Amino acid sequence: MDDLTADCTRCFGLCCAAPAFARSADFAIDKPAGHACPNLRQDFRCGIHHRLRQEGFAGCVAYDCFGAGQKVSQVTFGGRNWRRDPRSAQPMFAAFAVMRQLHELLWYLTQALALRPSAQLRDALAETERLTRGDPSTLAGLDVAAHWREMDALLRRTSELVRAAWRGPEYRGADLVGKDLRHADLRGANLRGAYLIGADLRGADLRMADLIGADLRGANLGGADLTRSIFLTQPQLDAARGDQGTRLPTPLTRPAHWRRGQRRQAGPHVKADRRGGARRR
Repeated sequence: MDDLTADCTRCFGLCCAAPAFARSADFAIDKPAGHACPNLRQDFRCGIHHRLRQEGFAGCVAYDCFGAGQKVSQVTFGGRNWRRDPRSAQPMFAAFAVMRQLHELLWYLTQALALRPSAQLRDALAETERLTRGDPSTLAGLDVAAHWREMDALLRRTSELVRAAWRGPEYRGADLVGKDLRHADLRGANLRGAYLIGADLRGADLRMADLIGADLRGANLGGADLTRSIFLTQPQLDAARGDQGTRLPTPLTRPAHWRRGQRRQAGPHVKADRRGGARRR
């Protein structure tokens, strides 16, 4: 999945310029779409990268473009720099908004193929990859929401098939904000799009649970078993809390702030704030 892993060294800071930020628990400032964040340096690196959380930009820490940034920068626009070529800025930002959704979808489809290979999923992956190779105007005109809906039906079906033997609880889109779920048996659970903001999931068993689009901001995953969770992403982990006892699936990694914050993880304390990004249900 190397091409679905963000490489900021090959990107022109698109995630810091293209999307809008709303002042919230995740962002310290309001920033309109298409305007560079004041922390973005001229070399397209973040000026406060090592202290984003301390400065109130936890949303940046939990953001992942799934490799869309370098794809747009180096492939779609052939290495053109939007600062040196201002006319390319708005088309590049528009292409990035679509590419990011396509690359996230590629991540899920790749996971689905690993879970339950099928010709239908292989065709869906190939078609989505083909769409990422479109020129800027083609990308900007793509009805990515319609494509997502079509592909999401495949992802749901795959999830249902691989979870069938587990008979887990149904929590799709459920409001579980701040819920005490310590040591809960959530094996095979449907948690698609569930609000788990600040939930206490310490010691919970989340093997084979479908977590696509679940909002895990501030959720305490200390000691939880996520080794076989379905459709879990790195941004979800980066937005949550955990510890050395949290078991993760490959290829996801333990966020650095988990180690720094181990002593402070006494339970849920994050204020519920639903002003997040796009969530899949």
